[in-house]
Amino acid sequence: MAGRAASRGGRPLLGGGGGGAGKRGGRPSTAIVAALLLACAALLLLLALGALSLPGTFEGAGRGAGLARPRPRFRRSTFESGLKTRGEKGEPWTEVLSWEPRAFVYHNFLSKEECEHLIALATPHMRKSTVVDSATGGSKDSRVRTSSGMFLRRGQDKIIRTIEKRIADYTFVPVEHGEGLQVLHYEVGQKYEPHFDYFHDDFNTKNGGQRIATVLMYLSDVEEGGETVFPSAVVNSSSSPFYNELSECAKKGISVKPKMGDALLFWSMKPDGSLDPTSLHGEILISRYDL
Repeated sequence: MAGRAASRGGRPLLGGGGGGAGKRGGRPSTAIVAALLLACAALLLLLALGALSLPGTFEGAGRGAGLARPRPRFRRSTFESGLKTRGEKGEPWTEVLSWEPRAFVYHNFLSKEECEHLIALATPHMRKSTVVDSATGGSKDSRVRTSSGMFLRRGQDKIIRTIEKRIADYTFVPVEHGEGLQVLHYEVGQKYEPHFDYFHDDFNTKNGGQRIATVLMYLSDVEEGGETVFPSAVVNSSSSPFYNELSECAKKGISVKPKMGDALLFWSMKPDGSLDPTSLHGEILISRYDL
């Protein structure tokens, strides 16, 4: 669009000048200006499409034979504005986990201080986790989910508001369209069998709409087990560089190993608005904590 606007702004120059001598003298300079404008427009288009990058856009050059990882193409200033609240932690970057389902890991999404704050708020109020009753839309006990958990109020304090804003910026889903944060705790031997996050009942879809996406934020490290697994993902999990570190159950489909501060975003609905059956996911049994 910048190139087109410039060429329109340059048109009066072609009609300028009085006599024939003025026109002949103006043609070479007009052609040069037009060529420069076209070159600028082509350069801007290449930059916008990502086919061309400015110096310093890539990092990690020379690490093996693979391509260097580009810096995240997100609105970095939005996240950097919360650094004082987050505390110092590794540089955030996004890893594409899968396209079926659409799943991404945002590394270093939370600081250690933020993780500890959420744990401290939730610990006194933990209760046995429940599942949605598809017949009534209410909650019920189930052996498929053995964790404990609780919900925090939306905007409960400054740190939670900062985290909620960061989630909204990352997902491009407004804060007011999200649920309150739910904090879950898994003891050794606890699990959540594969399930869908989207609703199967009319009650919840009529009263709050369908769940389109989920962000899981890991508040602690786990030495063995505890992965989030997508057993129906269309991907070759053995190609993962961390394949040998996964538990046996987590080697089916694709999995994410818990790491304090990381966040997993996955979409339960496809871009066309239909439900995505490949978003089936579960929490693997925790074998051992990293204490």
